[in-house]
Amino acid sequence: MPDMIRGKRQRTAAREIGLSLLPVVVILVVFRVYPIVTAIIKSFTNWDGLSRNDWVGVKNYVDLVSSGTFWLVLRNTLVLLLNVPLQVFIGLVVALLLYEQVKGWRIYRAVIYTPQIISAVIIGFLFRTFFSLGGPVNAVLTAIGLEELAIEWFGNAGTALGVLVLSIVWFSIGWQAIVILGGMSAIPPSVFEAALLDGASYWQRAFLIVVPMLVRTIEFAVLASGVWTLTQLFPFLYSMTKGGPGFDTTTLDYLIYLRSFGFGFGSNYGYASAVAVILLVVVLAFTAIEMRVANRADDWN
Repeated sequence: MPDMIRGKRQRTAAREIGLSLLPVVVILVVFRVYPIVTAIIKSFTNWDGLSRNDWVGVKNYVDLVSSGTFWLVLRNTLVLLLNVPLQVFIGLVVALLLYEQVKGWRIYRAVIYTPQIISAVIIGFLFRTFFSLGGPVNAVLTAIGLEELAIEWFGNAGTALGVLVLSIVWFSIGWQAIVILGGMSAIPPSVFEAALLDGASYWQRAFLIVVPMLVRTIEFAVLASGVWTLTQLFPFLYSMTKGGPGFDTTTLDYLIYLRSFGFGFGSNYGYASAVAVILLVVVLAFTAIEMRVANRADDWN
């Protein structure tokens, strides 16, 4: 009898656990698994979103890798990914300064985090306005006698990409600083007190004590920022550069938009799905590499 009661309780507990997990599983399947599987299947078709939906095999992938545009777009995506360490480093420095709680530090924290509560589209329009030919940046350069530097910032591949990186870094600093501050709050005050007694300077305490203790937090910041950079730059591109000049600031996620809605190409959701699959592979590769490097850093620590 006790065994029967125990078995019934175990089955009841298992049923309750299953029912509690069911909504999460359904949401995961509907909004994550199904779109990924559908994109993979559609990447082998010439689906135009309406009537045409013929199986074409690997043609979309062959067309993709044989296109010079794809390699330019992939290069742009990886170049923008290289600004992630810059985002994290600046966020780390800002967090270290805020941690000292200098006079007015709460105001500084609010100001630094402000870009996070502004729409990315609005930030893109702001940078587009500031760096336009007749914008404030060129006006200031002209006023201080640097007319030769007052250029069409979005008319050149290098400067357009530079302004895009500047907007991304400015947007992300607040998030980076808040995440790192959260990690720093878990460090026991006794660690800093011991370092002070040993005569460590501020920057010695920061980079020889604090940073090694924030490895996991920094790993998370790098991983989250990297995935965000690979997949969430569309609002900046749409409102600032439109992927131009040419394709010089186009990224993989923006190319998906261009090929889906036919701007100069004709709608080809099959081709766009192939780009999406490539982007998924890039994200997974970045995640695997970052985690491998992070594990080695943990072993070293």
